Parts: sequence; C-alpha cells; structure tokens
Amino acid sequence: MEHPIPTGQERTFADHEIIVSKTDLKGRITYANQTFIEISGYTEEELLGQPHNLIRHPDMPRCVFKLLWDTIQAGEEIFAYVVNLCMNGDHYWVLAHVTPTWNLSGQISGYHSSRRVPERKALEKVIPLYRSLKRIEGASSDWRTGMQNATVELLSQLDAVGMEYDEYVFAL
Repeated sequence: MEHPIPTGQERTFADHEIIVSKTDLKGRITYANQTFIEISGYTEEELLGQPHNLIRHPDMPRCVFKLLWDTIQAGEEIFAYVVNLCMNGDHYWVLAHVTPTWNLSGQISGYHSSRRVPERKALEKVIPLYRSLKRIEGASSDWRTGMQNATVELLSQLDAVGMEYDEYVFAL
C-alpha cells in the first residue's frame, strides 16, 4: 500500500470519541474501531494486518516512536502526542495512551492504543518540539544516527525540567 502525500489539511474528531486499535507484537493492526476507520479513511479490511506505521505522518520524529516502542516493549504504558496521516493525506493529532496486552502466561501478546482529542494549547508546545527533533534527525545522513541524536536532545530537555516523558506530556 502506498504512503499518501500530506495535504496539510487537519481533520478532527469529537471530544467524546476515542480511537482504538490493537496490534500484534510487530505492530500489525489486529483491531480498529469505527472511529479509527472513519478518521483514517481506510476500510477495516485495508487496516487489518497492516503495520500501524501505515498512518505515520512524516512530521513525527522517529525518536518519539523509539521511546514509545522501548517503553511498551518493557511492559510499561506511555502517553504521547502523535500526528497521524489519513489515507487521503490529511492529518489528525491525538493524545495516545499505549499499553501492552498480556496473555495468561504473563507474556506481552500485543499492544492496545486509545487515542483522544488533544488539548490545542498542548499542541502549541509539542509542534515546535517535534519540528526541532525532526531537524536534528534530518541533520544526519544516517537515519539511525539522526534518531539517536534527537533522542539525546529529547532526554536532555526532559532531564533539564526533571521529568519523565509521561510527566512532560501531562504538564503541557
């Protein structure tokens, strides 16, 4: 499936709506609720089995997803602001809450994400931060080095204010 080109048009969803998806351990979508289907523009059949990064917007810093994956693979939950890309190239912001799903043997069997409408005032702080992190990532010819450099910058900023990422998200 081809990745759409961003249009710059933002979509929104109602404050009472929650976008829900579930994935397997590799991030392939195993469940998408109706709100997710409607805002993304994909059908359920188009979403199921696809990697969740199908909706990844190119403006999202890789280092934020690295932090997200490192956290949930360690068995912890995380909250993060994420801009997603719709099938037609429009975008939508969410405050994502991502948690591991555990099987009866105590092993992580997948991941669950509930996404809500973010506060606009929080996005006014997140967007410049993410642009800064993207610039750092883009300054390196090797994407892994760029992501590592941006991760160091993000952790440095969090250390300067004495917060973990989740605390920072809720302080915005």
